[in-house]
Amino acid sequence: AEVVEEGATFEWLKKMAGTIGGFIVAGVMEKEDDKLYNSSYLIGPIGLLGHYRKAHLFGREKMIFTPGDLTIHPFNMGPAKVGMMICFDWIFPEVARVLALRDAQIIAHPANLILPYGQDAMITRSIENRVFTITANRVGCEKLDDIDVHFTGRSQVVSPKGEVLVKASDDGEEVALVDIEPEDAEDKHVTPENDIFKDRRSDLFPRLID
Repeated sequence: AEVVEEGATFEWLKKMAGTIGGFIVAGVMEKEDDKLYNSSYLIGPIGLLGHYRKAHLFGREKMIFTPGDLTIHPFNMGPAKVGMMICFDWIFPEVARVLALRDAQIIAHPANLILPYGQDAMITRSIENRVFTITANRVGCEKLDDIDVHFTGRSQVVSPKGEVLVKASDDGEEVALVDIEPEDAEDKHVTPENDIFKDRRSDLFPRLID
């Protein structure tokens, strides 16, 4: 575990971002005082641009990590506004919705998914928020005490219309490149008459986040 912006992992990621002249979203184990967080960084050539702590812990993570306590919002990396969510956050639609309402164009989703339907749910997150989602998922298996954990792979990039622009295999490490236009996520219309945010009837569900 490392303190934010300190340690070998951060320095390596910053170096890699400088080498490629781009941006990296990566999962890290973060340490703050006596607490551990399942966190992610958005790193560019100049250093840390964004930092997120996983809000919704899965299974035995609750025995190790502290739930995230940072405000959920996107970060401006220049070419696009990027929000982050981690792994099991996918099952809570509020996370993606808050990011979209705060003008995220892309939601980066580093993950160790083991349930079979997380990737499909992220397609729905793209459609219902009209944003790009990028899921980078682990492959292979790992033995944790008495449990064999199998990761489902199938990393993917999904468009605001729910189109799967690229999908990796379920069992091998891969690198994929895809061109997107982040501005496509600014159009929230499903039809010329229907804007998914303007058409929301929030007067009918005031207790949604109580």
